[in-house]
Amino acid sequence: MKIHEYQGKEILRQFDVPVPRGYPAFNVQEAVEAAQKLGGPVWVVKAQIHAGGRGKGGGVKVTKTLDGVKDLAGQILGMQLVTHQTGAEGQKVRRLYIEEGADIQKEYYVSIVTDRASQKVAFIASSEGGMDIEEVAHSTPEKIITEVIDPLTGLGDAQARKIAAAVGLPAGSHDQAVKLFQNLYRCYMETDASLVEINPLNCDSKGNLIALDAKFNFDSNALFRHPEIVAYRDLDEEDPAEVEASKFDLAYISLDGNIGCLVNGAGLAMATMDTIKLFGGEPANFLDVGGGATAEKVTEAFKIMLKNPDVKGILVNIFGGIMRCDTIAEGVITACKAVNLQVPLVVRMKGTNEELGKKMLAESGLPIIAADTMAEAATKIVEAVK
Repeated sequence: MKIHEYQGKEILRQFDVPVPRGYPAFNVQEAVEAAQKLGGPVWVVKAQIHAGGRGKGGGVKVTKTLDGVKDLAGQILGMQLVTHQTGAEGQKVRRLYIEEGADIQKEYYVSIVTDRASQKVAFIASSEGGMDIEEVAHSTPEKIITEVIDPLTGLGDAQARKIAAAVGLPAGSHDQAVKLFQNLYRCYMETDASLVEINPLNCDSKGNLIALDAKFNFDSNALFRHPEIVAYRDLDEEDPAEVEASKFDLAYISLDGNIGCLVNGAGLAMATMDTIKLFGGEPANFLDVGGGATAEKVTEAFKIMLKNPDVKGILVNIFGGIMRCDTIAEGVITACKAVNLQVPLVVRMKGTNEELGKKMLAESGLPIIAADTMAEAATKIVEAVK
């Protein structure tokens, strides 16, 4: 789960990480009122979307007048903001953040992420913060330093000072940096985040450190512990199909292909998508119905897949362990009738009650294409959509 910059800064404040003063705004009038509350002489008008690169896309502007705030708010609100992370279609701006100006002298980059390879936490930092951090990582990777933190011991003073020195922070700012880095690590751990990023972390002319941006990703499996974070969720920023799927406990992610996939189990779903690509097709989605799928869930899964106009065929691939094949067969038959299925459907099922499930499909009178192996299923659906 992602949140907006202004929400991230609310969380950083709670963990004593310094951030500029600012207020969210949902219309032009609120933007002007926010600027008035902040006072001058400089304001930053920031688009709030779940994507990076807003500045390069024209979504972050600076002004020295209230009329400027009004004009910029009017321009940015409602715009289709295109960045390197949104894709060509862009993302509509529905929220703004009005923030006081900052004394920007030197920008740094810091982030904390889960490092699955070492099963520890990676603290990543660079002396080259700002809008071009991706280019820095690509062209001059030596400017990106990584410290692996043992979660059993946490981020100690010595390791925090090592990071501060490695990115070239002024010696007079090291004490601040140690406290800020440790608070950031505590924030990361206590909120069950999978990513906390500050880009840029500004060091002003007096050596004071302040977070000028905030990006958070949270482990969705831990959100039951954090209702206060769930309250930050902005459904307008999420794929409508994925939002709809979550209502039925379906794990669904939209992709760019034309073959809908309905599978039980995340590993089998990934293998199914790989197999489709191996045989020359392109999956339109990841969809895991889980081990407790019902006819209703399968029907909803079909409806969600078919809302995508690019879907030209569907592959159902089921391994009946906990999930019984006859239950899936019942769901497939119900779904086909409910949605008046007009695209080819290939079904491959193995495991518990396999023969009964296959018999139900064969006797349904529906034009379902049966397959015994993943390779056969992938071959048949690729041929069918062509």
